[in-house]
Amino acid sequence: MIRVLAQRLLYMGLTLWLVSVVAFVVIQLPPGDYAETYLTEKQQSGAQVTREELENMRRLLGIDRPWHQQYLTWFTGIVTRGDFGYSFEWRRPVTEVIAERLPLTLLLAFATLVFMYAVSLPIGIYSAVRQYSVADHAFSLLGYIGLATPNFLLALVFMYIGQQWFGQSVGGLFSPHLAEAPWSWEKLVDLCAHLWIPIVVLGTAGTANLIRSMRALLLDELGKMYVTAARAAGLSPLRLLLKYPVRMAINPIVATLGWRLTFVISGAPIIGVVMALPDTGPLFLHALLNQDMQLAGAMVFIYCALTILGTFVSDLLLVLVDPRIKMS
Repeated sequence: MIRVLAQRLLYMGLTLWLVSVVAFVVIQLPPGDYAETYLTEKQQSGAQVTREELENMRRLLGIDRPWHQQYLTWFTGIVTRGDFGYSFEWRRPVTEVIAERLPLTLLLAFATLVFMYAVSLPIGIYSAVRQYSVADHAFSLLGYIGLATPNFLLALVFMYIGQQWFGQSVGGLFSPHLAEAPWSWEKLVDLCAHLWIPIVVLGTAGTANLIRSMRALLLDELGKMYVTAARAAGLSPLRLLLKYPVRMAINPIVATLGWRLTFVISGAPIIGVVMALPDTGPLFLHALLNQDMQLAGAMVFIYCALTILGTFVSDLLLVLVDPRIKMS
């Protein structure tokens, strides 16, 4: 088992390296660089920047070199010092910029995953056991609505309802007077009061998809002969349901944990901008728009690392859930 885990960790490291190369190349593809973006901003404000000053800025930032030399410098800093480079836009190290927002991003992502699985699995099981009942049709209708509604539109609906019906803004994760305040019990309670709205917005489509998947998988298991045999042996309905068909049907659900984490994180930038969330979503979007290459590359690297880690955790959970699956 240790050998298998070591191999998986090696493959994860190789995948992250390939992802870092692709991400750095893709970020370099758009024409121009941060120096030209800075020049455009200065010209729009009425200031004059000479071509010599522009070249000096490129030389100072290190973006006058070929992309492969920039990549080697950037990746060597990550491996040797945990240094993701320097953010041109924020004038600070990338590590400091990300560290301020990454904890809230992780909290939001994992809380959304918990919400998705905690809501979808019981509803999916109930819909399968009570097939074609009124509740099953109601959950199916809500599921289709959840799949068809874009996350940003749902966020706007929540913000409108909060403003018009309750007289308060649901944007952000903190009340205005606590946004810049140091952490305290009051700020933690305020965070929990605001956190449920982006969780529902981000998790609605994934929850609807999981409900449909769990229902279909469980219906397939309930029609198999081993369920009929167990029922004929006198096993109680609840014990039969949880011990056999649910355990078999849940395997594909557990196996998709990694890419569902990707689904949550990929929707975070747009929702973060719409709802003014102080997480890495708006940070990533602005880094791409301003061609802040090292910050954008670091964000892609971290997002992919979370996805790979989620896939690894889902494989370990499969071993625990299904004894037929062996690590070897």
